[in-house]
Amino acid sequence: MSRGSGTGWARLLTEGRNPRSRNLDALPTSRVVALLLDEDRRGLVAAARAAPAIARAARLFAAALARGGDVVFAGAGTSGRLGVLEAAECPPTFGTDPRRIRAVMAGGRQSVFASREGAEDRVEDGRHEGRRLRAADLLVGISASSVTPFVRAALEAARGRRARTVLLTCAPGRGLARLADVAIVLRTGPEVLTGSTRLKAGSATKAALNALTTAAMVRLGKVHENLMVDLRPASAKLVDRSRRIVEAGGRVSAAESRRLLAAARGDVKAAIVMARLGVDAREAHARLARARGHVRKALLARR
Repeated sequence: MSRGSGTGWARLLTEGRNPRSRNLDALPTSRVVALLLDEDRRGLVAAARAAPAIARAARLFAAALARGGDVVFAGAGTSGRLGVLEAAECPPTFGTDPRRIRAVMAGGRQSVFASREGAEDRVEDGRHEGRRLRAADLLVGISASSVTPFVRAALEAARGRRARTVLLTCAPGRGLARLADVAIVLRTGPEVLTGSTRLKAGSATKAALNALTTAAMVRLGKVHENLMVDLRPASAKLVDRSRRIVEAGGRVSAAESRRLLAAARGDVKAAIVMARLGVDAREAHARLARARGHVRKALLARR
């Protein structure tokens, strides 16, 4: 796609001028802040409208992990960093293997901390990342503009490997359905600061990614009721949260939750099953194995 004036990039909604902020430089600071936050709210409304597509993508996400595949986020700039953040948050929150949910970014790891704008144009780098995938895997390409060469090339190469694909973008346009199995299009519109998609588009993208990963983890049994029962208690805060989760999910006292967690060797799911059914750790683990890790199913199943 050409970048010339009037064609290509100029046609993208994310590159348009927002009429609400035409006099941005003349506004008092309080008005600038209020406008930015109100536009972020509009971005979240746009993300909510894409809920059906996000749900379809979440099912692909869960299916990939269930069949032994990996999930890879791919992006450049802000979009790439949001993918890195999402991948990094899954292991402590849901107990996932960091090798199974990971992120790749145009320009490599150093681009996470320092901008390398030209990296997004490297088509061959995107192809390389896409070719690394297997048929069981899922690639989630993140591109606010939808035309980032690195992301498009990664999606094309991944599809060539028969991997499933998702495109998350803030720029509606023709042909997006041909780029991925699921296209999540967040119609966020022009930014307060023209073209700065780290703003409203970034906030909407983060919201969509939150919904995508969390919904997938619910389907995989990583959540019981509204409790994160597969978290990794790697800090004092998370150790305390584990105890409180067992206390709430197991309907026991704080002292009993500590005893159960010790008996279950820190396994929150097993401790809840032990508390609710009065079984030992061995039986709790066996029930969870038969229920494929779903606490609710383990509690309802017969012996």
